[in-house]
Amino acid sequence: MDLIRLVAAIFLPPLGVFLQVGLGKDFWINILLTFLGYIPGIVHAVWIIAKK
Repeated sequence: MDLIRLVAAIFLPPLGVFLQVGLGKDFWINILLTFLGYIPGIVHAVWIIAKK
């Protein structure tokens, strides 16, 4: 399941975070980071998926 989350995190970072933690604070932070720059959104999503 982590592989699916990581692939989702690369193509749509908020989806990867949503699959890991749901609609929590990390999801909204990732939405903001993705809007500010796609790469920070990816980095944050991979970090969230890797730490949990």
